[in-house]
Amino acid sequence: MSARRQDTVARGTASGGPDRRRRALFGGGALVVVVVGYFVLAATVPRWWAHRIGDAVGGSLATGLLLGLAFGILCTLLPLLVAWTGLRRRSSAKATAGWLALALLLALPNLWTLSVVVGNGSAAHAGQRTMDVEAPWFRGGTLVGAVTSVVVFAALVIRARRRRPTGKRTR
Repeated sequence: MSARRQDTVARGTASGGPDRRRRALFGGGALVVVVVGYFVLAATVPRWWAHRIGDAVGGSLATGLLLGLAFGILCTLLPLLVAWTGLRRRSSAKATAGWLALALLLALPNLWTLSVVVGNGSAAHAGQRTMDVEAPWFRGGTLVGAVTSVVVFAALVIRARRRRPTGKRTR
């Protein structure tokens, strides 16, 4: 028996003793942090985001529409392209997770807008009222931009798949 194995058996981790308890406690603690974080963010982010967008739009219909289209297109198409690139590359799990984390980061503005639109808490309702007054047409513009981006992305993927060689090299 190797020295490392003897040390592991002596501590009791090979039989599922303290190491399993430590993992369970760590997992439970992480779950508590995630749940508490969710409630804190759900109570603050929709209101904060609505005020940032309201300040940027300033009550103008045209600005709300154009800014909504820009956010909808950019914050949907770029994350889709980044995620697609990350998933198509043959790389390590850490690299793939990095690509997906970047895609999530790029999609945050759309996710924040979604938290205002579909949220049912008081912060989401306050954000809806704020966007109604200070950022008209922003939510609709974001939706149109997001749908347009998904259609463009699907067309790009279909085009890329059709242009890919079939595996046999032809001259």
